[in-house]
Amino acid sequence: MHIVLHEPEIPPNTGNAIRLAANIGATLHLIHPLGFSIDDRRLRRAGLDYREIAVIREWADYDSWRAAHPDNRVFAATKHGDVRYDTVAYQADDALLFGCETRGLPAARVRAADAAIHLPMRPGNRSLNLSNSVAVVAYEAWRQRGFV
Repeated sequence: MHIVLHEPEIPPNTGNAIRLAANIGATLHLIHPLGFSIDDRRLRRAGLDYREIAVIREWADYDSWRAAHPDNRVFAATKHGDVRYDTVAYQADDALLFGCETRGLPAARVRAADAAIHLPMRPGNRSLNLSNSVAVVAYEAWRQRGFV
């Protein structure tokens, strides 16, 4: 599985995603520009020692990542998605794409995805935390594959 963070801005969210990726065997892809240095102490603290065992790849931009992964299905997570995240039949090489904390995903990335997925929220709520959203969707995809 591939977890793709598009221009993340908050170090602890990315640190949590590093820890999650290590624990479920996913590759974490970070699309630049990042809102922090990869050596940020807040990132290190949130990721603990998992950074050494996680598979992390950095990309100059989304197009570079996509060119290297042309055959992967991409599921763009957005509150505007028309497919509920738990109704997708995930496959081992799928990419779960998440936008930055303040702007979400660019509309062009959502349109180009295989599906725009969303997590249900109570009416009137604005958004979920990025690392929480990554965890919910990634664990559902992993669960569907028997946690292997």
